[in-house]
Amino acid sequence: RTSAEDIKALRLITAIKTPCLPDGRFDLEAYDDLVNMQIENGAEGVIVGGTTGEGQLMSWDEHIMLIGHTVNCFGGSVKVIGNTGSNSTREAIHATEQGFAVGMHAALHINPYYGKTSLEGLVSHFNSVLPMGPTIIYNVPSRTGQDIPPRVVNTVAQSPNLAGIKECVGNDRIEQYTGNGIVVWSGNDDQCHDARWSHGATGVISVTSNLVPGLMHELMFNGKNASLNAKLLPLIQWLFEEPNPIGVNTALAQLGVVRPVFRLPYVPLPLEKRVKFVELVNEIGRENFVGEKDVQVLDDDDFILVGRY
Repeated sequence: RTSAEDIKALRLITAIKTPCLPDGRFDLEAYDDLVNMQIENGAEGVIVGGTTGEGQLMSWDEHIMLIGHTVNCFGGSVKVIGNTGSNSTREAIHATEQGFAVGMHAALHINPYYGKTSLEGLVSHFNSVLPMGPTIIYNVPSRTGQDIPPRVVNTVAQSPNLAGIKECVGNDRIEQYTGNGIVVWSGNDDQCHDARWSHGATGVISVTSNLVPGLMHELMFNGKNASLNAKLLPLIQWLFEEPNPIGVNTALAQLGVVRPVFRLPYVPLPLEKRVKFVELVNEIGRENFVGEKDVQVLDDDDFILVGRY
């Protein structure tokens, strides 16, 4: 069984994309290729079924199957962190039990969203799942509508299973935690270089590493590198012009490593932004991106939008 200490050491964790077939089912062949590319380029962990992986569009059966598949195929080479969080504590408990039963190394847990709860409720929610195994808490108020304040984190940090926090509020909050000995991963790719080298973050849980895992590895492992960070920022900004995972889905389709299939409500970026991505790839260098095909703009008609899956 993996310990929380094993998870705390990870510097580059990719929030992996889940490719789909034209009928909306998972494209496991493309998924396996994507995970392999991450491992080959130095990623130490993958988040399965997170926001980037569209866990919010999966049934729990799909979710747990994909976690188990990832463990079965890659668990010896990379840490598999299953997103088993929910706004329902009952669902979070059940999914986390299943995730650890199929072998995941750690769980990712978000605070209850939309319905929200009190700060005492947040503590109770996290304390309901922490006993099951190594856990990363994910704070992203822009999606949940509620910040997880330090008071809550400091309380639940008493559990030996808390590996750390994926923090999206910013580097001042990250430094506040790291100064108290709590492990933090930056949840913002555009801030992760400074988070890692100036604010004490252990590393990043990254969307951008789906596309350029080798460069993100370099950014997290090889010391301060302001020039590489500046080189990547236009790509990162492009990726997040629309809500994640729209940008990364579009980009991976343009790179030819996934089919251009979108589970609704996600739709591809418009033509002008797809043209811009080709320019970004050429500026950064095609060799730095995943896949081997030439990057393409793709026509609107190339994309398949699936509402029933």
